[in-house]
Amino acid sequence: MLFTGRLTANAEVKAVKGNKQVINFTVAINQKWKNKDGEKKEKTAFVDCAYWRNSGIAEYLVKGAVVEISGWMEAQGYESKKDGIRARLICTCDTIKLFSLVTKTTDPADSKEKKPVTEGADKDDDDLPF
Repeated sequence: MLFTGRLTANAEVKAVKGNKQVINFTVAINQKWKNKDGEKKEKTAFVDCAYWRNSGIAEYLVKGAVVEISGWMEAQGYESKKDGIRARLICTCDTIKLFSLVTKTTDPADSKEKKPVTEGADKDDDDLPF
């Protein structure tokens, strides 16, 4: 699965068993179209994401940053105090490509579009001779 969107909030880094860390964040994906009457329509989907590779990228995963995510969707069960057993879909990310460089001290509205930065499985492809 591959999609592009904006982060809805700063990413959170959490420690898990075995000295591992996971970065959790949510990406908003906008869909725009015109209906049969020519009216512009827009819908937003929110995708919860988990990234298990390099926790150092978390400082760049801030509210408003534009990212391209590739990964797979998986169901995660949890227990709600109100509704009992529930499930949600989470995208477990293989790669994250940053399209706007924003830091936690920068206002997202002031972000400058930069060359995309890729983190994850594809980042070593720069060594290829073609």
